Amino acid sequence: MIRLILTVSSFIYAVLQRYAPTNIVLGRIRRRRGLKWGVPAMLLAAPYIVLAYWCSSAIGDGAPGWLNLVILLCLWNALRFVAIGPISVALLIRVRHNEAVALREQARHERHEELVST
Repeated sequence: MIRLILTVSSFIYAVLQRYAPTNIVLGRIRRRRGLKWGVPAMLLAAPYIVLAYWCSSAIGDGAPGWLNLVILLCLWNALRFVAIGPISVALLIRVRHNEAVALREQARHERHEELVST
């Protein structure tokens, strides 16, 4: 039974990672070329918050209770987009530092090779 649950949850996770729009966007932001878009992507949290507010207002006016799930999903996605901004800045700083260190090492190695060859 536990193996079946693990298999099904792994399958659902893989499908969501591949096809869910927020997972696709966040995955592209976490790549090297996408790190610069982390802070502007924080603005994508606003539509999710507005949709969550609209759904909660509709529930207050008598809409079906399953909209609470939509509210949870919207707030979760908004939280993820708000969090990706600082995370992407930290990752970008780390990547640029590592690139600068590698460039210095390469230049040092090339200077050493010139000295040895002469």
